[in-house]
Amino acid sequence: MNKRLKFSLILLAALGSFTSPLIARANFEGNLNVEIDGLKNTQGQVCASIFASSQGFPADRDRVLQRQCTKITDTSVKLTFKNLKAGNYAVAVMHDENDDFMVNRSDLGFPLEGFGFSQNPEIIDRAPKFEEAAVLVAGANTDIKIQLKYL
Repeated sequence: MNKRLKFSLILLAALGSFTSPLIARANFEGNLNVEIDGLKNTQGQVCASIFASSQGFPADRDRVLQRQCTKITDTSVKLTFKNLKAGNYAVAVMHDENDDFMVNRSDLGFPLEGFGFSQNPEIIDRAPKFEEAAVLVAGANTDIKIQLKYL
């Protein structure tokens, strides 16, 4: 066997050992564990919605991949989104103090209940874009914390 062919075979074998774990990871399903902090009280429930793309983020209920609501028993709440394929996701959270499954707003459109997003982006005059809140899920468990904000 000539040197060039031998080198090519060795190179292909080496590349194959690097790419097979990447292929295996692309087909896995992992969990996104979300800890929600900063609740101002224990009234009502916390609802979290996870989005797999920018379409509909953060408020279009028809575009939500998974949604969870849980009664509040402490000033910190933990939720887990299960069986997510590897990729980027963004989470929107609200403190639904009156259990109506909506973010209640003032006459000027400002949220009257607590809210937050993955990556805790700074909120000044608009909701964050998907890219500003996106979290990469690429392992068996990905842990994030979301700090609620109240206006």
